[in-house]
Amino acid sequence: MEQESLFSTTTTNEPLAARLRPTCLEEYVGQTHLVGKGKILRRLIESDQISSMIFWGPPGVGKTTLARVIANTTHSTFIDFSAVTSGIKEIRTVMQKADLNASYGERTIVFVDEIHRFNKAQQDAFLPFVEKGSIILIGATTENPSFEINNALLSRCKVFVLQELKSEELVSLLKRALTDPKGFGNQTIHIDDNLLEMLASFANGDARMALSTLEMVILNSDINAQGQTTVTKETFEQCTSKKSLLYDKKGEEHYNLISALHKSMRNSDADAAVYWLARMLEAGEDPLYVARRVVRFASEDVGLADPRALELAIAAYQACHFIGMPECSVALTQAVVYMSLAPKSNSMEVAYLTAKVDALNQLAEPVPMNIRNAPTKLMKELGYNKGYKYAHDFEDHITSMQCLPDSLLGKEYYKPSEQGLEGRFKTRLQQIKDWKKAHAEK
Repeated sequence: MEQESLFSTTTTNEPLAARLRPTCLEEYVGQTHLVGKGKILRRLIESDQISSMIFWGPPGVGKTTLARVIANTTHSTFIDFSAVTSGIKEIRTVMQKADLNASYGERTIVFVDEIHRFNKAQQDAFLPFVEKGSIILIGATTENPSFEINNALLSRCKVFVLQELKSEELVSLLKRALTDPKGFGNQTIHIDDNLLEMLASFANGDARMALSTLEMVILNSDINAQGQTTVTKETFEQCTSKKSLLYDKKGEEHYNLISALHKSMRNSDADAAVYWLARMLEAGEDPLYVARRVVRFASEDVGLADPRALELAIAAYQACHFIGMPECSVALTQAVVYMSLAPKSNSMEVAYLTAKVDALNQLAEPVPMNIRNAPTKLMKELGYNKGYKYAHDFEDHITSMQCLPDSLLGKEYYKPSEQGLEGRFKTRLQQIKDWKKAHAEK
């Protein structure tokens, strides 16, 4: 079985992203929470004490690059696997070789890209070798490891979550591409900073997309008689199919548009909400960001006036995650229209904000003894759980037991409105309060 070497230096016809791939931590961009000075992963790499781990994050954030950095700094045999092309036979062949190397005191690091694509049997083939230390496994995945990787294998790996690159990190990377001899450093390229910022916004946290797009716009820009290349906004728009709608996701217009969407839904203006949604998506906004805002809206502005609003909002978020743009635009439209037409109540937000004030002012307030757990004999002897009443043991499935601290007795945080279905919750809440008042312990 042939494995492509991580140490190949051939650059002929390589894409810009491949030519600029970092080979050491000093060149690596992003993930400062993991590889910044003094951070855990940086210390493990620099001290050559790598253990089995999983890199989880969206495309283009540096998962494979980080593995290559480890390949360049570790004193181990490094093997690169692809979950797309490797089968159980290939895995076992390499594992047996790694087992033999281990008997001679040689360590083997196996990097598996897209490890979530391996089925259970393929993942199980790694397990005995990880368990006995014949290999150190490094897997990269864009999917949640909790769902896509066997529990037995996952329990033996440290999961590191890689985040989307920030706009300023992408701009820094693009500027390096313009000056680095491995990029366009040997050419004279004229491109305004605002175009670099727009390009970074378009890339949506994906370094590979940012560099690929930069390469495309440069190759499609005009070269003058002196051999200088000038990138214009028109060329950028042609290459990205985006017009002047593009905006800085960290700037004022970003917040203006999401505010317009939120307020339109709150005001039950479905047409305006759909328009602002389209403005954001066609400008290159991350649909998952919009979906998260809709999820928040479902509880903040609809709440129990229509409990299904939250279900639909979460379903829309999942749809965006599964299919992405442009297909998910319809799912978001469905959610936005639903939120606009749903009855409105801000009782959930008011309840939490009111409770938050008390929680912050009384952080040391003890939990009443009757609702504390008592897993040990000593805790029982100290009175933990004494007086606890299990609601289901009572006829009405409710008791008059005190659950708030003494200093907060009588406090009311949730004050339901009459909007939509919340009127039913208001009636039920009043019934509960009346029952507790009638059965209050004297």
